[in-house]
Amino acid sequence: MIRVTVNQTIYELEKGTTLETLAKMVQKPEEPVILLAYADGKLKELYHKMQKDCYIRFVTLEEQAGYMTYKRTAMFMFLKACEDILGEGAADHIAINYSIGNSTFCEVMMEGTKVTEQITEKIQKRMQELYQADLPIEKKSMDTHQTRKYFESVGLQEKQRLFRFRRESRTNIYSLDGYDNYFYGYMAPSTGYIKTFLVSSYQDGIILQIPRRHQTERIERFEPQPKLFRVMQRSREWSRTLGVDTVGALNEVITAGDTNHLILLQEGLQEKLLSDIADEIVQEKKRIVLIAGPSSSGKTTFSHRLSIQLEIAGRKPHPIALDDYFYDREKSPKDKFGNYNFETIASLDVELFAKHMNLLLKGEKISMPNYNFITGKREYNGHELQIGKNDILVIEGIHGLNGMLSKNLPDESKYKIYVSALSQINLDEHNRIPSSDGRLLRRIVRDAMHRGNDARATIARWDSVREGEENNIFPYQEEADMMFNSSQIYELAVLKQYAEPLLFAVPQDCPEYQEAKRLLNFLDYFLNIKSEDIPKTSILREFIGGSCFQT
Repeated sequence: MIRVTVNQTIYELEKGTTLETLAKMVQKPEEPVILLAYADGKLKELYHKMQKDCYIRFVTLEEQAGYMTYKRTAMFMFLKACEDILGEGAADHIAINYSIGNSTFCEVMMEGTKVTEQITEKIQKRMQELYQADLPIEKKSMDTHQTRKYFESVGLQEKQRLFRFRRESRTNIYSLDGYDNYFYGYMAPSTGYIKTFLVSSYQDGIILQIPRRHQTERIERFEPQPKLFRVMQRSREWSRTLGVDTVGALNEVITAGDTNHLILLQEGLQEKLLSDIADEIVQEKKRIVLIAGPSSSGKTTFSHRLSIQLEIAGRKPHPIALDDYFYDREKSPKDKFGNYNFETIASLDVELFAKHMNLLLKGEKISMPNYNFITGKREYNGHELQIGKNDILVIEGIHGLNGMLSKNLPDESKYKIYVSALSQINLDEHNRIPSSDGRLLRRIVRDAMHRGNDARATIARWDSVREGEENNIFPYQEEADMMFNSSQIYELAVLKQYAEPLLFAVPQDCPEYQEAKRLLNFLDYFLNIKSEDIPKTSILREFIGGSCFQT
């Protein structure tokens, strides 16, 4: 017998008891479903058998690790349902492309198959049958070379490409009622854990929805975001045009020595789009450009590069940082933990900002503020600004798209741009790379290089940052006149060499260790690209250093 402690309650169990058995003993019907567990601080799937006395903390849908497990298992059930409804091998022709909120867009590439509501209703019904049957999801370990040969034989080419570069000798494969697949990350032990989901048709594809983290029993009505969807589609078209839409394909480019050509193409595509945006701003005679986006999206470098294009188009840009309009720290609102909340628009002096911008548009001279983050005070250091009638104000900050910020500015003068780093490549056909992972890695590298924060501190704050984005940025992204994807196909292969030492330095006995370990495992899929090949004007330079825009 072993002694297992859960929330100060001790259970005496037979050696070899699974975490799933214990979870069923402690699960309460009114509480969110348990999906994973920390065993003595190490994150484990519920398959895990306990062999010694240990401390257990269960993980539910409300935590990020549990939420991703729920999402991943729902996707496995979805692919199995597609096999059952559309025929054996159907999942081989379905690409899991990108997320829109709590929804995942899946592209169906079966010749002669058109997605209809009738088809999605059948898939939904089949998934419900899988849930009610509570079928086991089996986990088995296979030799990686054999795994690659298996996926090649069943037509999953991107999976076999991915495993060509995998260093691990063994690979975990999941099986559901005879359907096998590989998923990066943890899985629930059976279909009975995935109760709530919704399948529907959208834009010639299929949307799979699951609950949000804190809404475990219901799904919000799908709200189409056509502008975000278009920019994601354009990014996927770019990656396919370049022939690099998966990590395996990227690694093949690296091993062939063609990375410099790939970098030049990617940078050229972004520069062309920047030029087009600048031309549109000039043609429409806009005088205020408002740039917003989530953390580590590359807004600063974007604004510099756009300013250059505006100058080429014959206009003089004037950069303005919204951060300089923060209230003095003691006047700032606080969050639920009692900390100053700089993520809310209530922390900005919106009235002063609008007054200054209107005066500038009238040709008057004003004294520009500068916010001192050390003293927490707004200062005036003699910086005066006056603009000409053809000059353009380029304003950057997370609240740039919020209507409250610019409601007192003339609508005909405004041009709004949303900048975000949206993943352009996937691991393989069925494993997305979350855009938030790319932004977190960017921020870890940047914070260490430019702000003196280690990876542990950056990871610790990430949930709070994401919550601020959910409340203050994402709700306004469809207000943009233009969306710009700042991610680059090759960037994770460059960030790897900077991020890995920082992640290895996270102590094993701290709460952030599991996330650092997860990111290290993720980066292991990528081969390195040396940073010397990255242009000094690249958005990536904002994070790894060496940008010509940094002083």
